Amino acid sequence: MSRIGKLPISVPSGVNVTIKENVVTVKGPKGELSQNIHPDINVSVEGNVLTVTRPSDEKDHRSMHGLYRALLSNMVIGVSQGFTQKMELVGVGYRAASAGQILELSLGYSHPIHIQLPTEVKVEAVTDKKSNPIITLESADKQLLGQVCAKIRSLRKPEPYKGKGIRFVGEVVRRKAGKSAKV
Repeated sequence: MSRIGKLPISVPSGVNVTIKENVVTVKGPKGELSQNIHPDINVSVEGNVLTVTRPSDEKDHRSMHGLYRALLSNMVIGVSQGFTQKMELVGVGYRAASAGQILELSLGYSHPIHIQLPTEVKVEAVTDKKSNPIITLESADKQLLGQVCAKIRSLRKPEPYKGKGIRFVGEVVRRKAGKSAKV
């Protein structure tokens, strides 16, 4: 039994949920998101509670039940509160600057890297003296935010010897010892 799929989703005030055919649209103060739902999965709204049900206990139906419930829950939280992710640049000379939807990174390569971010993602880069530069990304779409963070992180992953690279704030990088001299 899907425990995640059985949980009802409470819809806060100010959030509007509409269901047309197999498309669920959620509107709120932070934006509007829509998701295609498989025809076998039923989604219903009663008052301020959103429920997801499945027709049978087949393996496909059980897996889709929990998946769509989690996606819809993320949509409701996203349009009401939004999602925030902070990333930290660790390394000498690593810098970040943002101008509109363009993020400029200096990561020790011979050239700066410019990334054009989607319009749904807001970016802010803060560089303080004596601390690592921090990039703050905000969006209503959790999937898109995770994808953008993964793209930024892939430019310079944290390496295990010195710990340099782009990491999430609070992420622990497992460190390795270097080569030991032969005696």
